[in-house]
Amino acid sequence: MSWQILVDCLAAGIIGYFILSRTGNFLINLLAIFRLRDLEREKVLADLPLLHAGLEQPISILLTTRDEAATIVAKIRTLLQLDYSSFEIVVVNNGSRDATMAELTGAFDLHPFPEAYRVRLKTKAVRGIHRSAGYKNLRVIDQEAGSTADALNAGINAARYPLLCSVASDTLLRRDCLQRLAAPFVSDNQVMAATASVRVGNECKTTNGLLAGIVLPERWLSRLQLIDQLRASLFAPLGWSIGNATLLTTPGISLLRKEAVIHADGYSTQATDPQMEIIVRLHRAMREKRQPYSIRFVAEPICVRNVPDSLYMWKEKRTHYQRALADSLHLNTRWPLRNAGLAGHIAFPFVLLFESWGPLIELFGYLFMLAAFAGGVIPAQAFGAFMMAAIGFGILLSASGLLLEEMSFHTYSEKSDVLALALAAVFANLGYAQLDTVWRSMAMLQRKQESASQTTRPEQT
Repeated sequence: MSWQILVDCLAAGIIGYFILSRTGNFLINLLAIFRLRDLEREKVLADLPLLHAGLEQPISILLTTRDEAATIVAKIRTLLQLDYSSFEIVVVNNGSRDATMAELTGAFDLHPFPEAYRVRLKTKAVRGIHRSAGYKNLRVIDQEAGSTADALNAGINAARYPLLCSVASDTLLRRDCLQRLAAPFVSDNQVMAATASVRVGNECKTTNGLLAGIVLPERWLSRLQLIDQLRASLFAPLGWSIGNATLLTTPGISLLRKEAVIHADGYSTQATDPQMEIIVRLHRAMREKRQPYSIRFVAEPICVRNVPDSLYMWKEKRTHYQRALADSLHLNTRWPLRNAGLAGHIAFPFVLLFESWGPLIELFGYLFMLAAFAGGVIPAQAFGAFMMAAIGFGILLSASGLLLEEMSFHTYSEKSDVLALALAAVFANLGYAQLDTVWRSMAMLQRKQESASQTTRPEQT
């Protein structure tokens, strides 16, 4: 085989990969349209709580904290305002070295409470359990320092209710978020988890610490991230949900059935983001158990998180996300071959190829095609086809996500906002996406190097 034939085959493979990636994500967006038809029915159920009053299952909200003396009291007061019939808040003080415990004790009149603590998940030692005299639904678990996953597992051991709610740090919630998340559990006893889409919360409106309205961010970097999140956090999981195959969502708020989480051995202490990884592991655990189950996705905007407004913080966020994504897949590779379902046979390989390893493949594709075209090794037609697949299809994908958002939720009602987002959908593929690919590739390479060093270290000793 000559050198030119090898270059031509490689160029064709790169173009084909980009086409498959963009087309696959576009088809997932189209699948989301079919799922949107069910949203109104679910919204009506959640809007009429009297129809299922008394049927709602009580919820244990898990909140971990470490060295947050300045903010933890405000966080808890916000959660206490949530609109739901029956819930408790289990705060796990994860080995704080500052005045966190003292602040909690003073603000909520905490007292040691000798209650049974059933250890169903192995965790760091619990030093004590404290109960609030003023708020009967608030307890604080004082634990030795461990990972976030370890603290969440301690909270599960102490939780009294059948549903667990975990909230990611810096997530701003709508007052009725628990009601919206709990609706699928009322209508289907096979639901094991419900996750929610996370919207961009920069400059959003708040009332007493709760989300009151979403507005378009002022900074263009935030707007570009908004376009990206419409795909990754809204329509991709919504499209996969039509086949009960939603694997990954941006961590914000999720509602989980406690027994299912315990069966899956709780949150993983090896995961970069245990709240992301638990959804993948619930899929695998239920498939191994051969138990009918459903993992639902709530597309309504019930929570937001601020996105970075500087390039450095954006880089940190994207590298963290990529490592969390890769870990979530790596820790759950052993799917049962005969009972993997759509989640194991289709969604898992798709996410592995186009989301986990995708940045490295795409970065190589950009570098190779640019170098080959500049060196005159490939014709202009091949380079044009590559640019159309990489950028043209990318713009189409971003535009389709924005169109679906306007058709369904119409979060940004002002015409000027829609026009600004339409421009962002174009510019998100002209530099932003490529820089995102570079940083996510760096995260994968660093993860690979760390894994290799951990493997060789015992041999050196």
